[in-house]
Amino acid sequence: MYRTHNCGELCKKDIGKEVVLSGWIQKKRNLGSLCFIDIRDYFGITQLIFSKNLIEKFFLGKEFLIKIQGKVVERISKNNNIPTGEIEISVSQIEILNSSLPTPFTIENQTDGNEEIRMKYRYLDIRRNPIKNNLIIRHNLALEIRNFLSQNGFLEIETPVLINYTPEGARSFVVPSRTHVGKFYALAQSPQLFKQLLMIGGIDKYFQIVKCFRDEDARSDRQIEFTQIDCEMSFVEVDDVLIFFENFIKHLFRRIKNIQLESFPCISYSDAMKMYGTDSPDIRFGMPFIELNNLVQKKNISFLKEQELIIGIKVPKCHKNHDQMNSLFKKIENPNIFWIQYLSNKTLLSSNPDFFSEEIITIFINHFQAVPGDLLFISYGKRKNTRKTLGKVRLEIANHLNLKNSKIFKPLWVTDLPLLEWDERSKRYKSVHHPFTSPKKEDIHLLEKYPENIRSQSYDLIINGIEIGSGSIRIHNQNIQNLIFKHLGLSAKEIESEFGFFIKSFEYGTPPHGGIAFGLDRLINLLEGNDDIKNFIAFPKSNYGEDLMTKAPSFLKKEKLKELHLR
Repeated sequence: MYRTHNCGELCKKDIGKEVVLSGWIQKKRNLGSLCFIDIRDYFGITQLIFSKNLIEKFFLGKEFLIKIQGKVVERISKNNNIPTGEIEISVSQIEILNSSLPTPFTIENQTDGNEEIRMKYRYLDIRRNPIKNNLIIRHNLALEIRNFLSQNGFLEIETPVLINYTPEGARSFVVPSRTHVGKFYALAQSPQLFKQLLMIGGIDKYFQIVKCFRDEDARSDRQIEFTQIDCEMSFVEVDDVLIFFENFIKHLFRRIKNIQLESFPCISYSDAMKMYGTDSPDIRFGMPFIELNNLVQKKNISFLKEQELIIGIKVPKCHKNHDQMNSLFKKIENPNIFWIQYLSNKTLLSSNPDFFSEEIITIFINHFQAVPGDLLFISYGKRKNTRKTLGKVRLEIANHLNLKNSKIFKPLWVTDLPLLEWDERSKRYKSVHHPFTSPKKEDIHLLEKYPENIRSQSYDLIINGIEIGSGSIRIHNQNIQNLIFKHLGLSAKEIESEFGFFIKSFEYGTPPHGGIAFGLDRLINLLEGNDDIKNFIAFPKSNYGEDLMTKAPSFLKKEKLKELHLR
């Protein structure tokens, strides 16, 4: 028997019991005739006490795996920080189950190992509480997802990973076929077509917690292989999807974090760009853009009159010291941005005193209804660049002034994204979401001649400026689907070759349907206020797409390449 109890469960009521424990040595302390060892397993830590006579027969190093037998006794020096802190085990027998080399970093909550060495020895990193607890959180979240969706009529169905290559936007990983010479599979970027085919097959609601693969540059919030909460529903419109999945996200926050979210506001893509300069706005700290063109014309502010767009934001109650403000101003220096500071003593300062008289400064102060302590930033220039620039400034201000409270969550639906956008490099249209997104009914008449003006029946869930989920109502009309493919530059032959099976399915009574997919890794990262999704993945890739532990990717031997007909 390796254990009668685990290392996290014994307490005062167990005093006097004979027990067997197994675990790794966390700490070792010699005090004369006695030796104390902290033994650790998945469940916790228990302190052991040995006589010197018993332990001097063995060499015991950190991370040695041992089995002990002994009696539970009351601990003299209690540790209230752990559940087993009132007891210790007086050891009568000890067995070394496995020795350990010195570890390349300390197995502690605060380790001395950098990311590279921890990823190389990830199995050791998982022994640390922060990573282990993150994996427990991930499990609990996945369990809540499965239970909630199953209880609401969703069927969990697996879809293929090895599929035919289709141009979905991002680059695909390809897999050579040994038996079909010269042919390749692609690893699925998403289950998109298959979940739509499930709806055509009569499945009413589907979900899957699924691995997806995209051959793109990794970063702190993105991996080349990632996990998606993929969902699809038949006979739904946009509001049906938004209402259900708002309740879904509220349920997860309540069960995992005991947080009651407020109702999710909903704004259009055009309003998001107009108000925040981004399609993923962080609304925790307000500061929407205010358009100033009419004011400039009305007040005849000459040096701004010819600008295509003038917009501004107000930073309320910005009571920072002189050095902090100078640091902020230096960070956002831009020839097309100026600031006005309304000091607490009612003094007015400006970044461009040569251009601004006190009269002009006062015009802006009054228009923004600024009060002493407020700070104004005004951006001007070409329409698109001006909004983009002020959007970046807005985020820089929030970072510099610590306005992003990680304990506050502000979800937001952004809807009606453009269906298509023109790609100047390829001289063709690209799908903003994907080619299967349905246009808004009131815009369908624009499809033939003005595709760039069409809005889609799409929706993104943004929480604190992070895109957590994205979805749409799908096209269920064959003619519209073919027309979208043609706008994307696909010939009739290419449509048949790449999507023939899918287009054919539209001839058999395709129901209206829609869905959404959430990034599981990003969602956990957000819930826990972390800054790197790798901390919630058991065996993540590096930011260069490498597995530092297994040394993937690697070169294949000539024999294997020949077998795959690649040489």
